[in-house]
Amino acid sequence: MNRLKHIEVGGIEVTSKHTPEHLAWHETLEIHELTAYQSNNLINFKMSVNDIKDTKLHALYVEAIKSIEKNLKELLQYYPEAPQCYHNRAVGVDMTAFYAGQLLGFAKTSVRSYAIAITETATPRLRETLTRQLNHAIMLHAKVFNFMYERGLYPAYDLNQLLANDVKNANTALSL
Repeated sequence: MNRLKHIEVGGIEVTSKHTPEHLAWHETLEIHELTAYQSNNLINFKMSVNDIKDTKLHALYVEAIKSIEKNLKELLQYYPEAPQCYHNRAVGVDMTAFYAGQLLGFAKTSVRSYAIAITETATPRLRETLTRQLNHAIMLHAKVFNFMYERGLYPAYDLNQLLANDVKNANTALSL
């Protein structure tokens, strides 16, 4: 028998017909993307913050770092609810995964940014230039993904390992 459950989300009451036993696959993958993206940027921000001389910009970096740390701690609470179990494996500190992930994140963002820019373009010559650059960004993404996949840094077809890597990277970022 399904019971109605009433919860409040962002000040809005939502009625749910079921209480799920685990997260859905698609939302698990979205959490993975958010966790991976924020972990890589947190490492980068923490490595850079002490080089920033402008006090206001430094304060913004500190605010961003604290915000991302909070976000990661909140997101990590959902990992035990992922569709399958995962095991956290202790691995030595090797920054290859971080640097490759940073480059992959850049490539993904570039593809999205070019696609959006093309939809705003009225000048044919500019559209051709952006399309050419988009295709290069897509090729870079494929090369970086393949680099990571071949080295086991992005186990795209193994959800358990993908989520375990997220937890490890987020915890590394939080511990810096």
